[in-house]
Amino acid sequence: MDSRLVAFERLLNIMDDLREKCPWDQKQTFETLRNLTIEETYELTDAITKNDMQEIKGEIGDLFLHLVFYCKLGDEQGQFDVTSVLNAICEKLIYRHPHIYGDVTVSGEEEVKANWEKLKLKEGKKSVLEGVPSSLPALVKATRIQEKAKGIGFEWEHRQDVWKKVEEEMQELQVEVEANSEHVEEEFGDVLFSLVNYARFIGISPENALAQSNQKFIQRFQLMEDLIKDAELDIRNMTLNELDTFWDQAKLKLKKS
Repeated sequence: MDSRLVAFERLLNIMDDLREKCPWDQKQTFETLRNLTIEETYELTDAITKNDMQEIKGEIGDLFLHLVFYCKLGDEQGQFDVTSVLNAICEKLIYRHPHIYGDVTVSGEEEVKANWEKLKLKEGKKSVLEGVPSSLPALVKATRIQEKAKGIGFEWEHRQDVWKKVEEEMQELQVEVEANSEHVEEEFGDVLFSLVNYARFIGISPENALAQSNQKFIQRFQLMEDLIKDAELDIRNMTLNELDTFWDQAKLKLKKS
């Protein structure tokens, strides 16, 4: 028997046991699990950012548990079960991949994405932008909005034009800043949105890029703190120039390592 099916059945059986016998698991609902699922998802993204394969493996397992838990709750309420959930996603994938399961021919990845969005509209979606969760982090949401718009051909043709738009938005922001205008936040948002667009054109994920920069700053800052402690100094009493000196030391030390 396929070992994947054996492992999945084992998880389903354990879920049945937990729901029947564990006081904590018995009390859980869709609502109580929601925030925990969000937390587990962020833990997975952290592991991916760190490129820690063992941690990624563990976090994927945690998410599998949550998905199985939701299926169990749906089954108990007579709404759906794991079988109907899996069959539904299988049917959706078959329908949205006519280049594999039908007679459609595609030239590459971009045409696949475009067909995907067009098929979603045929399913009854009123807008191409439907399906973008309102609670997504803004940077991720901007990326998804732009990708969906691209799917129906609403897209810049050349990378240089996208960068010109970035420069234009930055100039507009500067004008509003100098005027101490109430539109500064709006213009700053436009700059970020245009930078997300440029990131797509040069083939990088703005979310991943910022996550890596955040992690790099944390690593350097904490090393700077350690170096200051080693020098028996109090970070609270240091000038910016003194802090910059230790920052440069931390940066150099990390590069060497």
